[in-house]
Amino acid sequence: MTLMKQFLGAAATLALTAGVATAEPAIIFDLGGKFDKSFNEAAFNGAERWAQETGGTYKELEMQDEAQREQALRRLAEAGSNPVVMTGFAFGDALSKVAPDFPDTKFAIIDMVVDAPNVKSVVFNEHEGSYLVGMMAGLASKTGTVGFIGGMDIPLIRKFGCGYAQGVKAVNPDATVVLNMTGTTPAAWNDPVKGAELAKGQKAQGADVIYAAAGGTGVGVLQAAADEGILSIGVDSNQNYMHPGKVLTSMLKRVDNAVYEAFKEGTNLTPGINVMGLANDGVGYAMDENNASLVTPEMQAAVDEAAAKIKSGELVVHDYMSDNTCPAATF
Repeated sequence: MTLMKQFLGAAATLALTAGVATAEPAIIFDLGGKFDKSFNEAAFNGAERWAQETGGTYKELEMQDEAQREQALRRLAEAGSNPVVMTGFAFGDALSKVAPDFPDTKFAIIDMVVDAPNVKSVVFNEHEGSYLVGMMAGLASKTGTVGFIGGMDIPLIRKFGCGYAQGVKAVNPDATVVLNMTGTTPAAWNDPVKGAELAKGQKAQGADVIYAAAGGTGVGVLQAAADEGILSIGVDSNQNYMHPGKVLTSMLKRVDNAVYEAFKEGTNLTPGINVMGLANDGVGYAMDENNASLVTPEMQAAVDEAAAKIKSGELVVHDYMSDNTCPAATF
């Protein structure tokens, strides 16, 4: 079966998969689309890397609304896709229902733990990577005030914000961290206009570096920061290129590696929980020609020293999801 490069609508895609009994892997992107320049695009890049290296093909589906999740999983499993990889915590409930009905199909879910013998759950230590970019924000800020703009207000995104605030406070205990969330529904992932408004509001409060962890909404945050003459920090994918010289760095969440490894394992996908953090290159920060002029050697040395301490266990970054509290900020 040829690689499906264009999504022609959920119904058309699912119809194309019906009746095809292959062990071709499949990936379902979350709301916001595979070209969100962030989370979904990182997943897409992992699938593409696998295809290019192996010459293999895969099925893909972009979510259009919440109601499609369970149906999409069932149709792909019925069609013989194996493994089926999905991006995003919101697939958790649907996968919990579907996985037991297809014991011979392997599933991989990113950002959620589903306890089933045929499911691989991939979670990330986002707080560790966010701590590092928080340090960089604190060191780069001239006003002593920095911002964080999250997407949907859920514990996972507060985990980003809390790690970031801890990093800021580690280098400047007197710093102010302004935190905003875009909304409480999935629409918060794809609202760049609202992201831009929030960024301008944070600048008005004195923020001169803003970290966006908001999917497609973050595109608006980065644009507004560039327009307003302040720095931004990207997320998930390396977003430095979007505004060269104006994006301080990007917190890398290696969703691409998670998808690549799942496709590579294929039908031999190992079930269980896989935690990706600094110690196994699951998270990090981006340096390239686009932000080299913004990061001094001293800044990079301080961040790298902290990263080494986190990897060794000498430095432990508090995980908001462990107890829904943050020692460095109030949501």
